[in-house]
Amino acid sequence: MTVADAKVIAPDLTVFDHKKGREIKLLGGLAEWCLRYSPLIMLDPPDGLLLDITGCAHLRGGEREFLKDMIGRLKVIGYDVRPGIADTIGCAWGVARCAQKGLIVPEGGHRNALMPLPPSALRLPMDLLMKLQNLGLDKIRSFVHMPHSVLRRRFQKELVLRLLQALGQEEEFLIPLKEAVPYTERIECLEPVRTREAIEIAVFKLLDALCKRLYGEGKGLRQSELIWFRIDGKKGQIAIGTSQASNRTDHLFKLFSLKFDQIEPALGIELFVLEASLVEAVNDKQAGLWAGKPGLESEEIAELIDRIMGRIGNEGIRRYQPSEHYWPERAAAPDYHEDNRIDGEWWNDRPRPIQLLEQPELIQAMALTPDYPPKMFTYRGKRHVIVAADGPERIEREWWLDPGEHRDYYVVEDEEGGRYWLFRSGHYDSKESQLWYLHGYFA
Repeated sequence: MTVADAKVIAPDLTVFDHKKGREIKLLGGLAEWCLRYSPLIMLDPPDGLLLDITGCAHLRGGEREFLKDMIGRLKVIGYDVRPGIADTIGCAWGVARCAQKGLIVPEGGHRNALMPLPPSALRLPMDLLMKLQNLGLDKIRSFVHMPHSVLRRRFQKELVLRLLQALGQEEEFLIPLKEAVPYTERIECLEPVRTREAIEIAVFKLLDALCKRLYGEGKGLRQSELIWFRIDGKKGQIAIGTSQASNRTDHLFKLFSLKFDQIEPALGIELFVLEASLVEAVNDKQAGLWAGKPGLESEEIAELIDRIMGRIGNEGIRRYQPSEHYWPERAAAPDYHEDNRIDGEWWNDRPRPIQLLEQPELIQAMALTPDYPPKMFTYRGKRHVIVAADGPERIEREWWLDPGEHRDYYVVEDEEGGRYWLFRSGHYDSKESQLWYLHGYFA
């Protein structure tokens, strides 16, 4: 039908330009909205959603109340839907689209529910539907009792497959839009939540329930997400991470509280969902009376790091592992492990600067005697007079990695108290001026 003919029939018709992918985008948004009803949702383009509500319906008073609540809320936001509930995906699909009544199929009743439905309830292609119609097989009961070998020979194997799936005699799996998180807690609010105090109470209850479960299994979370659903159909999310597995409610609540300002309740929040997306075992060791735990093994230090990262972001703190290289630029490497394991040992026989420059910077230096530290150097236009020095420490270049000269390093202190790590590149040569570099700061 042309737009002109359509407007003759419906003068108030509103016309929109078709945009490729718009239907899928809208369907995806509706699927996210339906996460409040089930964590397992699959898109069924172009106009359907499949929800696995196993263990969910009783939370809303049973299947009938479940459907009533869902249909009512969807109508409020502008959707007119036809639902269907059954033991199998195929039966629920057919009931939702073709049944006149009995949208909730009782357990084991899928065969009786399918009998009066047309073949289109079996998700068959159009050419196969036309063939069935031409033969007068206009209801599923017309051919459901036929031998499968006959149906397969006359109508190909797809008809038999869809029929067996709808009857529950062939397995069919729902591929969820989002994988279910095993460690999940949720709270449905009796009244829409708008205040920070109410949000804090809800989050603390969720964390307390989740942490009790994790503690009972000897586990702790490393990453967690708080998702909230608003009554206007929108949702939001904040996330936290920890440096080591934790099941301490107070500590995790402090991390979430740093991000409460990001929660915008608008007209109100009706559902909170807490997910632990990364869970690890907690190594509970008996604490000694006097001995403390070093480094990141200390729970207090780990929690301090978590709070700092919660304020300034995960990139605010970096950890490095010792690397088996003599060359200073290669002596340490970023640690990307999820645990606190140290893979090597730090060389601490000689002092190293607190801050090492990524690349040495060229300076102008003056040394009175060969192989002696400089008496003065100029860096970025500022002259530094050296009052104390220690060295040299010769570090040979790793010739198997790249060619070049060795370095003679000096620890020097200027008259203002600044301490620097300088080096001369290569051997002293009276015919050529030597290149000096600044490589780090001690203070």
